[in-house]
Amino acid sequence: MDTSAPVRILTVCTGNICRSPVAERLLQAGLDQVVLGGFQVTSAGTRAMVGYPMQPISANIVRTFGGDPEGFLARQLTPQILRGVDLVLTMTSGHRGEVLQLDASLLKRTFTIREFARMLDVLDGQASASGGQVPVIPAAKGTDDNDSLAATAAFWKSLPARAAGVRHLALPPDAADNDIIDPYRRSAEVYRQMEDELAPAIVSILRHARLNAPVRGSRAGSL
Repeated sequence: MDTSAPVRILTVCTGNICRSPVAERLLQAGLDQVVLGGFQVTSAGTRAMVGYPMQPISANIVRTFGGDPEGFLARQLTPQILRGVDLVLTMTSGHRGEVLQLDASLLKRTFTIREFARMLDVLDGQASASGGQVPVIPAAKGTDDNDSLAATAAFWKSLPARAAGVRHLALPPDAADNDIIDPYRRSAEVYRQMEDELAPAIVSILRHARLNAPVRGSRAGSL
């Protein structure tokens, strides 16, 4: 495991101009606040409108939640993009299947973003019920930025396995609840529905990141 490298997260939708760019930019903005330099969030589309910018309403959503939509250009999902990714978060179950067609080795690291968020909610609930955060990322006494990055990488690269372990406790009432609606060429109301489905998942992921941020200071090793 290369603990000097940032945790690589890829978000995936169809055209890579509506849903996955919102997830990319908001996850990156939020995770940067947890461990600056600890994460690299990118996105791609299974049938991408290559070179197109983010759709204007999606860009406005990103700005509303404190992200930066500038400079985004859609790109096509390829095996090369998937190589070395630590976590793939897709917008639908169909996208998950397409990712696995390109790289079956990602089976245990690929989830829809909504199901992954529910799994993290279960893990956080279990930690709360046990009276603490389980597990907490320890950082060495006198830790520096490199220690924090290494601790973050170790934690997040093992997180998919822990999340999958509680999948049975995070099943939705309807399988459609795993998916984020596609608003492309649809009304502003459908974009609002996309936002309503996507935003809580992003919040859950960022909450888990904050709860399990590296512990600094002399007592870190004993927590």
